[in-house]
Amino acid sequence: MANIDLIQLTEQTKKLTAMVVEDEKVTNELLSSTFKNFFAHVDSCFDGETALKTYMETKPDVVFVDIIMPGMDGIELSRKIREINPSQIIIVISASNDIEKISESIKVGVNSFIQKPIDTKKIIELLTNVTAMIAKKKKVETKTFSISLPLDIYDTVNENAKAESISKNAVIIRALRSFYE
Repeated sequence: MANIDLIQLTEQTKKLTAMVVEDEKVTNELLSSTFKNFFAHVDSCFDGETALKTYMETKPDVVFVDIIMPGMDGIELSRKIREINPSQIIIVISASNDIEKISESIKVGVNSFIQKPIDTKKIIELLTNVTAMIAKKKKVETKTFSISLPLDIYDTVNENAKAESISKNAVIIRALRSFYE
């Protein structure tokens, strides 16, 4: 059963991209190589400034960030990413036990906090949560998209649907034609 879940999980995560931001070279390489087994593409950055530039270029689905880094730390990076994309999934991976830093990362709105060292079980649990977050995010986007049609088109479609019992496609085509005429 666990193998089937791992296969299904990998099928879902392979549709996603990620970015790892970690200043320690060995840890960065370990995380990046591990996540490359799950994600379609993984960008690797060693500092906040480079990570922000990379984020602007690639817009990954998930950002994994360390809190304590020289220059722009992970909290400030997360804050800047939130300003760009309030719904970005940001996961803090840190060895820090600093309650203030952890509290501040929560205030910034990170989606999850994982304590180092990370084992395989934690990674699988983390990725399961990530896919659930993305599925929920896509549902919200789908709902937003479906109600963002101009109201006059919606009213026309609704009136036609009540008046006639023909296929939905014909109603929509007729409504669109009347809207653009």
